[in-house]
Amino acid sequence: MDSLLDHLARKERDRLRVVRVDVEEDPATARRFRVGTVPTIVLVKDKRTVARVEGRAKATDIEGLVGPHLPAGRMETERPRS
Repeated sequence: MDSLLDHLARKERDRLRVVRVDVEEDPATARRFRVGTVPTIVLVKDKRTVARVEGRAKATDIEGLVGPHLPAGRMETERPRS
């Protein structure tokens, strides 16, 4: 999942910010976003949680989650090479 998030962060850098939080080092942030399972992806827009994925997720699930919430423009769909 890290490589997909890194890829999205690079390709959509003008429309998307990816932030990683170590829940052991920053438990207050984990509580704020109600992270109970690792990994968890929380999508925040205009200071509100608009979507979340808990546990492992497929690239298409993450893209489907993020895409509709990005500002106008097409989401880059080229996948990172493993």
